[in-house]
Amino acid sequence: MLLNDKTAVVTGGAQGIGLAIAEVFAGEGARVVLGDLDLEAAQAAAEHLGGPDTARAVRCDVTRAADVDALIQTALEAFGSLDVMVNNAGITRDATMRTMTEEQFDQVIDVHLKGTWNGTRKAAAVMREQKSGAIVNISSLSGKVGMVGQTNYSAAKAGIVGLSKAAAKELAHHGVRVNCIQPGLIRSAMTEAMPQRVWDQKLAEIPMGRAGEVREVATVALFLASDLSSYMTGTVLEVTGGRFM
Repeated sequence: MLLNDKTAVVTGGAQGIGLAIAEVFAGEGARVVLGDLDLEAAQAAAEHLGGPDTARAVRCDVTRAADVDALIQTALEAFGSLDVMVNNAGITRDATMRTMTEEQFDQVIDVHLKGTWNGTRKAAAVMREQKSGAIVNISSLSGKVGMVGQTNYSAAKAGIVGLSKAAAKELAHHGVRVNCIQPGLIRSAMTEAMPQRVWDQKLAEIPMGRAGEVREVATVALFLASDLSSYMTGTVLEVTGGRFM
């Protein structure tokens, strides 16, 4: 059990990659606190993971520092520690730069970049005192190569990489590790809503010839959250099937 007696907080944990990460962590012995804007969905996910002895749900807007404080406080009060923080919450507001509104740009930057900053700094404040902890930030392949129609999303996801590396340098001597995952085309409700021609185009760019599954991101998060990666910090792991390598 790689996370036995550990407590993990996952933002955006009610569905998709976040829920898959929570499932894998719980399967490896972790207690999990799910933060999500959709409290009802998060509560259903927590029940699915085993109920209050294993999982708790908290409504959390990651752009609000007070909400992230409350999320972490729930972990400390319910389970007595904070060992792993996964900053996964995200949204898309895709549009070409010519048609994108300032509001659409700000929304994506706030949720992804400010949200990850809030989660990283709030978790770090607890972890540095206990001299241990692992923070896993979810970036995207879009942050490496840039995608048409995603100047907001690509900028935010690239920013998460820089944020993670800077935080890793600040926290290493406190025993806290910060690492980053860049998923590629992962099968989820969000990606399956793409027009078929867009899906096919993206699929054609993947050497492995298929989209990834959410669990394939979750198991990499498990690696970074556990002692299997004890000498890794400031790294970026691509989970892309070889796309844009």
